[in-house]
Amino acid sequence: MNLVIQLLVSLLVILSIILVVGVPVTLASPGQWEKSKNLVYTSIGIWVGLVIVTGVINSFII
Repeated sequence: MNLVIQLLVSLLVILSIILVVGVPVTLASPGQWEKSKNLVYTSIGIWVGLVIVTGVINSFII
């Protein structure tokens, strides 16, 4: 179970770093927002899902 939590947290950290770098670059680039809007929203949805799943699974660990 600890391995699952470590994997989820690692994925969350990696996705967070990608979003912290990628979203401002996308917003600052002319014309890129219209092309990448769905990808950004999907990535944010996955991030929120990872936060919720990690929290729920972490609640089962004593």
